[in-house]
Amino acid sequence: MALAIFDLDNTLIGGDSDYLWGQYLAEQGIVDGDYYESENQRFYAEYKAGELDIHEFLRFSLKPLTQHDMADLQRWRSAFIAEKIEPLVLPAAEMLVDGHRIEGDTLLMITATNRFVTEPIAERFGISHLIATEPEILAGRYTGKVKGAPSFQRGKVERLNEWLAEHGETLQGSCFYSDSHNDLPLLELVERPVAVDADETLLREAKARGWETISLR
Repeated sequence: MALAIFDLDNTLIGGDSDYLWGQYLAEQGIVDGDYYESENQRFYAEYKAGELDIHEFLRFSLKPLTQHDMADLQRWRSAFIAEKIEPLVLPAAEMLVDGHRIEGDTLLMITATNRFVTEPIAERFGISHLIATEPEILAGRYTGKVKGAPSFQRGKVERLNEWLAEHGETLQGSCFYSDSHNDLPLLELVERPVAVDADETLLREAKARGWETISLR
């Protein structure tokens, strides 16, 4: 039994859940539409270019969670999953995850997107282990702060190493599926890195290093 690790955004789903959550909030009038959409697009462009300041982005993206009670947030999230995420679930991605499950592999989703957004998506894929950026909760409300390291770029390696130690797992026979050059530090760590519908930078690196490349689209 080996560890099968999956990125989420633009890997298992055909879009970016963090960006889409912001878009949903703007569409529902929960946040200022024009400002939020403009900033959301800016951060997403910086992410794709490998220039994202993750701490600046998290201050922005977690702020709406601090302004509403948990019941409203969870109700909006349920509608968001149904309206924005479910149509983007890739059938080939479901088959890929199921194939690893049948092989008896340990399934792990690792994503820079926060746990509030991604936990129900991991459940949707039947992936029981999730490493995500952890928004802090005190007295039943989000504070806007982050617990531990954001699981972004080298932070994913840090968080994975913590998870391995906690669960008594190793990377022997491990694989990692990702679309983004932001995940190069983790792709370099596993035994079988797989570039999935990769961005230009990752595709170039994958070809140069002889890594497997696939499409789930």
